[in-house]
Amino acid sequence: MEATPYTGTLVAGLAFVLAFVFGAVAQRTNFCTLGAVSDWINIGDLGRMRMWLLAIAVATVAANAMHVAGVVDLRKSIYVTPNFTWLSYVIGGALFGVGMTLGSGCGSKTLIRIGTGNLKSVVVFVFLGIAAMMTLRGLFGLWRVEWLQPVAVNFERWSIASQDLPTVLAGGGVPARALVLGCALAVSVALAAFVFASREFRANREGVVGGVVVGLVVALGWYVTSNLGYRENPDTLEMTFYATNSRAAESFSFVAPVAYTLELLMAWTDKSLRVTFGIAAVAGVILGSLAMSLATRTFRWESFTSAADMRNHMWGGVLMGFGGVTALGCTIGQGISGVSTLALGSFLTLASIIAGSALTMKIQFWRMMREP
Repeated sequence: MEATPYTGTLVAGLAFVLAFVFGAVAQRTNFCTLGAVSDWINIGDLGRMRMWLLAIAVATVAANAMHVAGVVDLRKSIYVTPNFTWLSYVIGGALFGVGMTLGSGCGSKTLIRIGTGNLKSVVVFVFLGIAAMMTLRGLFGLWRVEWLQPVAVNFERWSIASQDLPTVLAGGGVPARALVLGCALAVSVALAAFVFASREFRANREGVVGGVVVGLVVALGWYVTSNLGYRENPDTLEMTFYATNSRAAESFSFVAPVAYTLELLMAWTDKSLRVTFGIAAVAGVILGSLAMSLATRTFRWESFTSAADMRNHMWGGVLMGFGGVTALGCTIGQGISGVSTLALGSFLTLASIIAGSALTMKIQFWRMMREP
């Protein structure tokens, strides 16, 4: 089908709507990856971790069901390339985990907290966006491209065209639909079994709703870019992804889109720049969270308590910006969107993010206990 003049607008508009729902629901249910890791590490509570894992399970089974049905093509995303840049996944993921701990939340939580009146998150937003752009196109990008990216395993050596689990198990051939759906169900059922093994979580209506809604929003993000936004370009007669910065199929992620948002705001009169899926998602999450915080009367201004507090948040933004771009995503970008494609790199990145965050919390606790 040929694109219309409104294809890009449709993609961006639907991204905004879905992100608005994401922001509102996440704010209401306290959906937070840092909180999930913190509760687990510090007090042994897995409630918010179960909500996050439920979102992964829902996104994975829904996205792959659409893939098997031919509605979307997850193999056209950036996550499943055959070049397995394992060092970038590990270093980028770990640094992102450190950064989200110092910055009091990951990329999505930063946007949600801005919507609730948190001025600390505004500072994180700016530093995250600047660092992300420096990693995409600037000084930090040299380090990423020259030092980290070359350390990789290219699956094409074994005639494997993609790093997603079904393709790897198929030995490089096109995986059968049954294999794709089987892998997705195996991951999703295993996660769901763990999630609902807790009687307390089963009784937590907000937690269940939060996990399901976030997972569905991510799955629908794939539908918007890989179906509605994938059209024949009337100028080149080639199939093109409209309104995605990566020029590939995308779902929600909140590191590079923050950089592109700052770029658009600073160069608004540049006619080559457009509101993309990611930029619209950034705005949608902030406004969705704002709407919910106003509706529930939880909006309140919050600022730094000390210079050290501000310094930690600045460094947190920088580390998330560099780490998120290097690892190709954040706790939502790789942790949910990426994992839903069953990409091996997404699983490795997710583990690295959790490890980086958990280690940072342990060090912070150790330092706090040593203070007089």
